[in-house]
Amino acid sequence: SSGWKHLFVGIDSTMDVGIRGPTNVFGHPTDQLLADIEAELSQWDAKSTNSVNKIAFGHFPLSFLAATESKKTLKDIFLKHSLLVYLCGHLHTKFGKNLKRNHRQADVLDKYFQFNGQRQTPEDLVDGNCSSKSVKAKEFWEWEMGDWRKNRMMRILAIDQGHISFVDIDYKFEAKKTIVLPTFPLDSRSMQKISMFHDYNCQTIDISSYETIRALVFSEVDIVMVVVKIYDSRSGELNLIMAEKMKKVTNMKSRGSLYTIPWNWKAFADPSPVRYWLQIEAIDSLGSSSFSQLKPFSINGRAAKLSWKWKEFWVMGCSHDSLYYPLFWSITGFLLALLLFPRVLSTCAKENHKSQVFERTFSVGKILRCLVNYALCILLELSRIISLWLALLIYLVYLIYFPWFRGRAFSDDSISGYMSRTGWTVKIPGTTTKQSYIGVPDVVAIVLPHLCFVLLPTVLVASALAAEKVAYHVHSLSLYGKKNEDDKSDQTSHHSNHHVGQGTSKMPQLGLLDKNTTFCSFFCYARRRWIRKILLAVCCIILWWHHK
Repeated sequence: SSGWKHLFVGIDSTMDVGIRGPTNVFGHPTDQLLADIEAELSQWDAKSTNSVNKIAFGHFPLSFLAATESKKTLKDIFLKHSLLVYLCGHLHTKFGKNLKRNHRQADVLDKYFQFNGQRQTPEDLVDGNCSSKSVKAKEFWEWEMGDWRKNRMMRILAIDQGHISFVDIDYKFEAKKTIVLPTFPLDSRSMQKISMFHDYNCQTIDISSYETIRALVFSEVDIVMVVVKIYDSRSGELNLIMAEKMKKVTNMKSRGSLYTIPWNWKAFADPSPVRYWLQIEAIDSLGSSSFSQLKPFSINGRAAKLSWKWKEFWVMGCSHDSLYYPLFWSITGFLLALLLFPRVLSTCAKENHKSQVFERTFSVGKILRCLVNYALCILLELSRIISLWLALLIYLVYLIYFPWFRGRAFSDDSISGYMSRTGWTVKIPGTTTKQSYIGVPDVVAIVLPHLCFVLLPTVLVASALAAEKVAYHVHSLSLYGKKNEDDKSDQTSHHSNHHVGQGTSKMPQLGLLDKNTTFCSFFCYARRRWIRKILLAVCCIILWWHHK
């Protein structure tokens, strides 16, 4: 360990009594728990002269941890005490295998969300003054771990002279006989970028830790040769520029075998963090080759971009505790605007302009140029159905100020209560006292999906159905007027033919409408009615989502 000390702190942030699902997805640390964690992380700060690697592990990701009553967070404690990495579970691999996030002290928006795993380059974050003997990095990594129970995922973590690396092994399909874990140089996508950049620029690093390439090899069979390969991607392709045999270190007490090789590490300093790529190959006595994952590395501490997919951003990049109320009031405000604004316009507008508005809106030449007017006309028709409009408005107001439902809040079935947007409210047994705000922000799992996927689609679909009905009614009236004109024309023609010649045969009757009118009526009817059928199918989907 070269004089390093390692501190591991386990964290249990679950509630004393479990809330029933789905309102049990968040951890709830207390102020006392944070004080205990702070004491554990600082126990060696004054006593030890050696450098300390601090590693914490717990079930919940930081994005699924609520703030304490005093609004303190676990992230603040970790940044204060220069944590190296926080290992967590809960999400596992359900939302992706790239659930990693670099935390640091940043702007106000960082309290709510972070768009990718690493936001800024080290040059923007590190003070250029190198006079200080040591600079404590205000950053740490959060690494989500796959689970063994369902996905058979295992992680091997290595700490090599202050450098931390890991490899994930998937045993779901096949067990690996040989596992290769490079410990230096580090993957430029997941290294401590601030401290690495400062150490390189200010020459505060232990040069001995940079002078060799190192890798751990775990194998069931004997390893006869380990080869390090370095590729240069400057040309756009991976060109092999180094392939050397590594030497095994014999005096190791680790379960794995450590292999090293000296190299000219200064030659690989480059402004691009993804120019050079590293891979280790291990060949066993049976002639089989095992490879480490091909990864970019950066000697001078320049971090590569770590991008998230949408699901990864939602579960790792968003602080749901901080976002809950802003999202709730934004959605409810939007719903109130959808209901109230068209009603105000409907009250101010003249009733006799309704048909003209719809005729202009549904004209093919103006649809693309009047999308706002088109949407507004759809919402206007819902506001004219007073009973439905008022029912939706009352329901929305009820969701804001009143309980949503009653039930047994806890898993032991001992206490019942009711849930609202502010959490569970239960009566303490043996007293008349009620305890509120239980399970906040856990209720986000019910509140926001109901507003976004039930109430909002209901308002939009109801508006579309009302607008479709009026549009078809206008179309039917136009056909009825055309029918009356055709009937008058037929009567005039028949009267004229009767006087011209009594022996002339009569024209065959096609029904109430002529061929053109009948075709137009059928086409327009099909065009309007299939829209209605689609909207009714959407209603069924909303009902299914609400009751699933």
